[in-house]
Amino acid sequence: MRSSSGPVREFVVREGRMTVSNSLGSFPALTKSEEKKNVSVNSEDKTKPQKRQQQQNFGNWKTGDITQKGYEKKRSKLLSPYIPQTQETESAVQKEHRNQTPAPSAAQTSAPSKYHRTRSGGARDERYRSDIHTEAVQAALAKHKEQKMALPMPTKRRSTFVQSPADACTPPDTSSASEDEGSLRRQAALSAALQQSLQNAESWINRSIQGSSTSSSASSTLSHGEVKGTSGSLADVFANTRIENFSAPPDVTTTTSSSSSSSSMRPANIDLPPSGIVKGMHKGSNRSSLMDTADGVPVSSRVSTKIQQLLNTLKRPKRPPLKEFFVDDSEEIVEGIPQPDPNQPKPEGRQMTPVKGEPLGVICNWPPALESALQRWGTTQAKCPCLTALDVTGKPVYTLTYGKLWSRSLKLAYTLLNKLGTKNEPVLKPGDRVALVYPNNDPVMFMVAFYGCLLAEVIPVPIEVPLTRKDAGGQQIGFLLGSCGIALALTSEVCLKGLPKTQNGEIVQFKGWPRLKWVVTDSKYLSKPPKDWQPHISPAGTEPAYIEYKTSKEGSVMGVTVSRLAMLSHCQALSQACNYSEGETVVNVLDFKKDAGLWHGMFANVMNKMHTISVPYSVMKTCPLSWVQRVHAHKARVALVKCRDLHWAMMAHRDQRDVSLSSLRMLIVTDGANPWSVSSCDAFLSLFQSHGLKPEAICPCATSAEAMTVAIRRPGVPGAPLPGRAILSMNGLSYGVIRVNTEDKNSALTVQDVGHVMPGGMMCIVRPDGPPQLCKTDEIGEICVSSRTGGMMYFGLAGVTKNTFEVIPVNSAGSPVGDVPFIRSGLLGFVGPGSLVFVVGKMDGLLMVSGRRHNADDIVATGLAVESIKTVYRGRIAVFSVSVFYDERIVVVAEQRPDASEEDSFQWMSRVLQAIDSIHQVGVYCLALVPANTLPKTPLGGIHISQTKQLFLEGSLHPCNILMCPHTCVTNLPKPRQKQPGVGPASVMVGNLVAGKRIAQAAGRDLGQIEENDLVRKHQFLAEILQWRAQATPDHVLFMLLNAKGTTVCTASCLQLHKRAERIASVLGDKGHLNAGDNVVLLYPPGIELIAAFYGCLYAGCIPVTVRPPHAQNLAATLPTVRMIVDVSKAACILTTQTLMRLLRSREAAAAVDVKTWPTIIDTDDLPRKRLPQLYKPPTPEMLAYLDFSVSTTGMLTGVKMSHSAVNALCRAIKLQCELYSSRQIAICLDPYCGLGFALWCLCSVYSGHQSILIPPMELENNLFLWLSTVNQYKIRDTFCSYSVMELCTKGLGNQVEVLKTRGINLSCIRTCVVVAEERPRIALQQSFSKLFKDIGLSPRAVSTTFGSRVNVAICLQGTSGPDPTTVYVDLKSLRHDRVRLVERGAPQSLLLSESGKILPGVKVVIVNPETKGPVGDSHLGEIWVNSPHTASGYYTIYDSETLQADHFNTRLSFGDAAQTLWARTGYLGFVRRTELTAATGERHDALYVVGALDETLELRGLRYHPIDIETSVSRIHRSIAECAVFTWTNLLVVVVELCGSEQEALDLVPLVTNVVLEEHYLIVGVVVVVDPGVIPINSRGEKQRMHLRDSFLADQLDPIYVAYNM
Repeated sequence: MRSSSGPVREFVVREGRMTVSNSLGSFPALTKSEEKKNVSVNSEDKTKPQKRQQQQNFGNWKTGDITQKGYEKKRSKLLSPYIPQTQETESAVQKEHRNQTPAPSAAQTSAPSKYHRTRSGGARDERYRSDIHTEAVQAALAKHKEQKMALPMPTKRRSTFVQSPADACTPPDTSSASEDEGSLRRQAALSAALQQSLQNAESWINRSIQGSSTSSSASSTLSHGEVKGTSGSLADVFANTRIENFSAPPDVTTTTSSSSSSSSMRPANIDLPPSGIVKGMHKGSNRSSLMDTADGVPVSSRVSTKIQQLLNTLKRPKRPPLKEFFVDDSEEIVEGIPQPDPNQPKPEGRQMTPVKGEPLGVICNWPPALESALQRWGTTQAKCPCLTALDVTGKPVYTLTYGKLWSRSLKLAYTLLNKLGTKNEPVLKPGDRVALVYPNNDPVMFMVAFYGCLLAEVIPVPIEVPLTRKDAGGQQIGFLLGSCGIALALTSEVCLKGLPKTQNGEIVQFKGWPRLKWVVTDSKYLSKPPKDWQPHISPAGTEPAYIEYKTSKEGSVMGVTVSRLAMLSHCQALSQACNYSEGETVVNVLDFKKDAGLWHGMFANVMNKMHTISVPYSVMKTCPLSWVQRVHAHKARVALVKCRDLHWAMMAHRDQRDVSLSSLRMLIVTDGANPWSVSSCDAFLSLFQSHGLKPEAICPCATSAEAMTVAIRRPGVPGAPLPGRAILSMNGLSYGVIRVNTEDKNSALTVQDVGHVMPGGMMCIVRPDGPPQLCKTDEIGEICVSSRTGGMMYFGLAGVTKNTFEVIPVNSAGSPVGDVPFIRSGLLGFVGPGSLVFVVGKMDGLLMVSGRRHNADDIVATGLAVESIKTVYRGRIAVFSVSVFYDERIVVVAEQRPDASEEDSFQWMSRVLQAIDSIHQVGVYCLALVPANTLPKTPLGGIHISQTKQLFLEGSLHPCNILMCPHTCVTNLPKPRQKQPGVGPASVMVGNLVAGKRIAQAAGRDLGQIEENDLVRKHQFLAEILQWRAQATPDHVLFMLLNAKGTTVCTASCLQLHKRAERIASVLGDKGHLNAGDNVVLLYPPGIELIAAFYGCLYAGCIPVTVRPPHAQNLAATLPTVRMIVDVSKAACILTTQTLMRLLRSREAAAAVDVKTWPTIIDTDDLPRKRLPQLYKPPTPEMLAYLDFSVSTTGMLTGVKMSHSAVNALCRAIKLQCELYSSRQIAICLDPYCGLGFALWCLCSVYSGHQSILIPPMELENNLFLWLSTVNQYKIRDTFCSYSVMELCTKGLGNQVEVLKTRGINLSCIRTCVVVAEERPRIALQQSFSKLFKDIGLSPRAVSTTFGSRVNVAICLQGTSGPDPTTVYVDLKSLRHDRVRLVERGAPQSLLLSESGKILPGVKVVIVNPETKGPVGDSHLGEIWVNSPHTASGYYTIYDSETLQADHFNTRLSFGDAAQTLWARTGYLGFVRRTELTAATGERHDALYVVGALDETLELRGLRYHPIDIETSVSRIHRSIAECAVFTWTNLLVVVVELCGSEQEALDLVPLVTNVVLEEHYLIVGVVVVVDPGVIPINSRGEKQRMHLRDSFLADQLDPIYVAYNM
């Protein structure tokens, strides 16, 4: 084996000097002598240093991309140790060069033996192969062999996608090359060369990102045994190009020389590059072992290792950036459209002239119509055989003679016209359309039915037999039947019995089909026509004869209508081109219902009185050699096959030695238009030449439904030279130009001609897109033909018909050339020397990526050339493109074998990506493997591409393995934003004044101007107010606590609360020995006990700290937070209930925290009846009243200090805004531990005297109706809740509105329903809540929201007066640039924002640039700063950091504030906008819009993203996404989705998530994590705890269903 030979490098011309591009970048070209050395080492020697090298490589990378110069330096350093070793290999290479003597004659002799050897045991899976392409792919992959691939393998939960035993036992029909499956055969060429250069170190992903996308290193296809001298003629046509003669210089990879035939034998198992992949450890395996990341940093979790690996794959100089897209100050943001490459090859030839075929000969006895031919033979040669059908074993079972065909067709024609309806109302009239539904193994019944229809002058529409109600593409077939107005279907008795039936025995109504009447055409049901009845046979004209269906690229089915004249002329042209004569025998392996199978096997045979032997697909599956045996047995002169059939015959060849193909004068290969057919033809010839097959008998042809036969190679003269081949550059092809491939054999495509234009026809090549402009001679375009022999229209589709069947070509100036209409054939190709037609692909398989054309078939071939036997089924690969982010992206889907291991699949997928990247220079966006047998099939067993694409896009493909590579193929992202040097705050302000914009500020009503005759005003402290109320209104009930049943479990009047508080205060002194100013933690469930304990602390002069009690079922997670607050607040004592006290000291608690060091714990369940001698009165209102601790969504625990004056001011502001007084009742369904929730629950009732009905949110989980029924029962006007409560009701009661009605619940009493929040208002949730309960009286105006933050718990609250909350639409793209741009509703990329309630009395707000601290203008985005008497007085921390304090609580504007106001920074971004509405004060109302928390935003690509925007996009894409959260880790965006569907949908989400984030946010998702519902942690306010989630992810505690690392 020549595994270590041949220096494989890419030559790149860059900046005028030639350089050799290699794995690590590019260095100056070597001298000739150095070039011979091979800079690669055997894989064994190199693996160890390789790993080290990689670590060095990545270890030095800090931030930003490494420079090219630094790169080259590092590369030469790393390569130096290996250079000397390469000299040893040199001599071997030279020897091998010497041995390669050109021996073209030896090719033919050695070839057969070579094929015997390479066929691995005749396994049928080996079909679709092209050895040369295999070699090319192996060579391409070889380059990546060395560098261990640092690609992280996805992790998957074991339970997912275990295939059911039934699936595992039935592999899909591997033989299923469908009609359109030509792609597979081409795969034919790929093996030893892969081995040959498996040494050159270059990780494909590095190269693809790094940008050496200039050189082409693609798939080779060199011809086997080519005759010297023929290919030279091609050179005449293409200017400036030369085709090298193959036999002259020895080529290491050609199989032409005998000495190389042994070495290029396909090795049995190719040594795959070991990809250094970290295996996904599954549950139960030891996770704690330290792993080394590629940076050499030990990380104790598999997740971070994988992310590290993922990062490592991205650390190379990126492709050169595209044009500048973002101009920072522009209002409009331009989209990235890929720019054409200025160096791309362009066509240089002259404009082509249409090519004519030879004239159609005039033969005296040609019939005037096809039916006349049948009549002639049926009456004069009745005994002659016409058609022979085979049984399942491949034995002839019935022969239809011409006489039988004629008499039975007559009977059927008579029956159709006269026996189906009544005499006055016949069911069928001439010209009506009829469906023909016959199985593929019944050609006889079909032929009778077809000719019966022709004789009756009704139009047959042959379709496939529907197998199930929901066949792939069945709906579109139904659409065709409907549009053709078909009401009648002809079928055979056997077929009818097999159709799916309903319970009562009727045939099911197929999805999308019109109602059909089924007519059985077996002879016994037909009536014999009377003697005097004759069918009407007129000379052929332009009236329709039949309709052939075809499926378009998008999956729609169209009917190509063929006229009787075209049908006849086409038969004549075929007869002339194929030189058919009477009595010849034809073996037909094709589908006889359409295309060449119909034209040759049903029409031309009748015209020429030939005998067709039809070999059905089902026989081929059981006996692949059956068609060869038929040719041998019947001495057939012609055989009609596809490449698939050639492969099968070769596979099964060893079963049958004594067959002779010497009788064949034509072996018509009907998918010769597939560029990959050449290798099948060569291989078949080399194997069967010894069985008498003549080389000149192989006749490829090109056909399409619209143009019918486009070209066919005429049968050759024995001994004449075979036609030449074109060896084309794949890189050139991708730009649509013909360039003879000279530089790199791996990037060549060898195509054989498909003969000449049909007799009587004319052909031209036009541009595939835009107006039909004639191509130049060296340009690839769509083949168009003009003749009487093509289709006439798509039935019922006038518009599409015009563009396809009536094309007038134009010249470069746009003026028409001639007036002859042409038909577009859907084939891409060119006309070569000697007017030979070459086809390089189909329009349907065209993928336009970044302005370059790729062919789906070529990509399939490359994928199959990677050793795939262990992983996927050969015949089951689909390639298509999806449009994502302004470009097409390539998707490859394959069926995985049930026995393929996770690792094999991942290996195979990584290598397919490498191969396609190398050979086609195009990145694959997504590669998915699905379980065996799950892709939708076409009727002949191939893959239904458009349906597969549909499933992929809607997320119902259910892959079992998926690899996304957005980083490599999305190259049109806008440039990351560079922050401009800041404009100073003064300039901004002056700029705003000049522009006439006011500074963005807003304020609530002025407290000083509000007249109150309120007795409360004379008390400065809440404790005093409670004492005053206990004397003034002792029995007035302030609080009512409800349980889940809605019953009042506890109430507290003013006096009861006062007395209870006194007792608690005395216990604090007696048991706790506390002094004034000590901190006390209150640990209570939501209720009145908590309120009493709070006032007890105030009475005793202690500082209360309310803390949510730990969850008994989840101590490990909840108790540490409690412990932390106790420690941080330096609490001297804990007040709690007996139950909780026992819990704090339990053994379970000891497992989570240190229970021995709790401060004093006092339970307040049984208190002594003891009063304090006197109540504590603080010396000044500025003294601390309580501490408010809360964990932010970013996971920060912060405590703020609230003074007595702030408490008073807060309660007064809320009282004024909501008009609260003693006779009012409000219902509160909130958590009472921090923020505004705590104030409403514990403070406001005591201040304002209104009655609070307390509903603990956890009770709602037991009774969803609790909150709403309470509101209804007490006729509450104002109620407060949290988003989690609102969501619970919306989701839980969504389908229970009728139940609410029957319970008599009416919400029309509600004036304000306020959501207490510290975030951007969730408009969607509020709207769905309003809509849902509108039917039970809820006013849509009632629902509003509050806004508060850590520094000030209540900034906005809607209240009772003032205008309704306003909404605006802002542009998301501008928002990322920290700009606000208002847009209209329905604008793309718009975001709906709502005002967060009205600003409270006494509160002032200003919007400030967070960097310069200067004020910004109206409708500009900035940080919200607040000034108010109830702002907290500072953070409570262990270390009391003064600077932070000053920055957050007492900060001044840097400019423009003469008053030097002290502001507190909320940490939220928002903007103020003056509206047209009038505020309560009579002035214009200023609305405050909150956009999101600053510390939650993600800085990616220089832009600022709010997680909620990305999450909203993701949540919309699939019905099975319950919740979603995003966070970043080392510049990677991680998206976590909760899957509420079945686990098999998990992988469907990966491409959908990646697509939507790319499309809507211009971001590439790094990791997609699919988890179970409920995994994303949510706090009591209903906010996602993204940082907790991130920590759990990195510590690998999420137990994900699937983790996908997008590469």
